[in-house]
Amino acid sequence: MQRASQTIYRRRQIINWVATTFCCAATAIGLFFLGWILWTLISKGIGYLQWSLFTQDQPPPMAEGGLRNAIIGSLMMCAMALGIGTPLGIAAGTWLAEYGQGSRLAAVVRFVNDLLLSAPSIVLGLFVYALFVVQTGGNFSALAGAIALAFIVLPVVVRTTDEMLTLVPLQMREAALSLGIPRWKVTLQVLYRSALPGILTGVLLALARISGETAPLLFTAFGNEFFSLDPTGPMAAVPLVMYKFAGSGFANWENLAWAGALLITLFVLCVSLLARTVLLRKRPSHD
Repeated sequence: MQRASQTIYRRRQIINWVATTFCCAATAIGLFFLGWILWTLISKGIGYLQWSLFTQDQPPPMAEGGLRNAIIGSLMMCAMALGIGTPLGIAAGTWLAEYGQGSRLAAVVRFVNDLLLSAPSIVLGLFVYALFVVQTGGNFSALAGAIALAFIVLPVVVRTTDEMLTLVPLQMREAALSLGIPRWKVTLQVLYRSALPGILTGVLLALARISGETAPLLFTAFGNEFFSLDPTGPMAAVPLVMYKFAGSGFANWENLAWAGALLITLFVLCVSLLARTVLLRKRPSHD
């Protein structure tokens, strides 16, 4: 009996050692390639992060220029996408967590939201192209690009809002309702205040995701070589310019593509750090 127990113990030790070794190896491989990518971006793009990158527009081949029109275009389309997707996502997530619990419709909405969350971005771009661009006479526009990006923002915000409101203790709802406060006021003044850090984190993570999307914008915003603030017309974006410049064969365009890639990486890093800072600052202390 004792020998059998020792055999089982040794077998478990060997299995544990093998599993730990594989996990450490997988982690090391992932970190190696991540470091390689970051080093490549920094080494090839840091030298071109100059002031002219933010003050000059997209140049012709073999000429000096920057990415001002693309940077402004990306910021405008991301802002419009958040303006469209965030309110709808918060409203849908609130309904799922507070009013649709246990219903078949809520289960269907969650299933569709999960499908939308995992759908390839190019499919969403084609959908907006067929639904919006074609129906408006083939008019590519920043608004169409923002709608395509909003379809990426929407499921992230819905999932985050649903989960964050579900985590709010039931006692808080019961205490507020016992005081005679209407349910809509309980949602606005009690539940949203408690879930705000998580919801805001979801919005920031959605912003980080859409900032580097290229495929949806190819069929909607289309790109623009000139500076434009008109949301009803074609507009440049940093991912579109990178896509165009990376394989151009012109040295100045390739350098700007590396600078744009590094710029997007730094932006995503800053947004992710901001999201974690907001979440950790609002987390209760256990001291």
